[in-house]
Amino acid sequence: MKFVTFRQGNRTAAGLLIDGDRVLDLSEGVPGLAGAKSALDVVLAGEAGLAAAREAGKRANAGNTLALSAVKLVAPIPHPRKNVFCVGRNYLEHVAEGHRARGTELKLPEFPQFFTKPQTAIIGPGDDIPYDPQVTQKLDYEVELGVIIGKRGKNIPKDKALAHVFGYTIINDVTGRDLQRRHEQWFKGKALDGSCPMGPHIVHTSAIKDPQALDIKLRVNGEQRQSSNTKLMIFDLKTIIEQLSLGMTLEPGDVIATGTPSGVGFAMNPPGLLKGGDVIEAEVEGIGILKNAVREIPHRVESE
Repeated sequence: MKFVTFRQGNRTAAGLLIDGDRVLDLSEGVPGLAGAKSALDVVLAGEAGLAAAREAGKRANAGNTLALSAVKLVAPIPHPRKNVFCVGRNYLEHVAEGHRARGTELKLPEFPQFFTKPQTAIIGPGDDIPYDPQVTQKLDYEVELGVIIGKRGKNIPKDKALAHVFGYTIINDVTGRDLQRRHEQWFKGKALDGSCPMGPHIVHTSAIKDPQALDIKLRVNGEQRQSSNTKLMIFDLKTIIEQLSLGMTLEPGDVIATGTPSGVGFAMNPPGLLKGGDVIEAEVEGIGILKNAVREIPHRVESE
């Protein structure tokens, strides 16, 4: 099952993708999901909501679904209840390329390195990634497998970790590299508005045989920049969930971005950083393609 959040006119609703080109509105006529405004509401509905969505999907047809082309997909969880949890430096070759680019000695992390991206960073498939040259001169991309938590837990052991997952999505961890270096931490450079493209949908865990064996790729203007497999993570999903949940409760709807492979722009020679007009396609096997364009915007003060 592939869950989406879609906009039609002035309303937003949770949907189920049918046959790749139709959307079943789950907010109407599905027990336990009435009024569901996003895929987050499906996650929060638990097993009963999931079962109702599954049954509704079996009855879906051309008469009770919408053409995908007639709606606008937004981020499947456009407003998570917390910041997006992120893992840094989680593929060996990405760690190595970063050290090479900075001229420093290679040192692998001993534990997962966590940071977050705020809700205001989240945009959906097809949305523009804003680029303000007065804010950052070094805008970069990072394709990542996104994990959606479905079951509450704290101090979760490795052997139970994947049982807490609802499904998977794609995240592009867009980064202002100069901000990242200037502030000597990750949050500011990775927290810019529009710097967390997410989608195009959430694939339920039942449809992913092994999340630790998925090809992961990214293209800029059709040129492949990143190509790897989730089996090459330094810390696998079980370890990430175990470590993140130590002393901290994970809740349904929490989102985890699990790190990016090598091929990022700042480490290329010469650097291949983003500019206005660039089109980015982030792809994860079994999930789909998340496509966004970069749009240069004027620098202006915004306040209320």
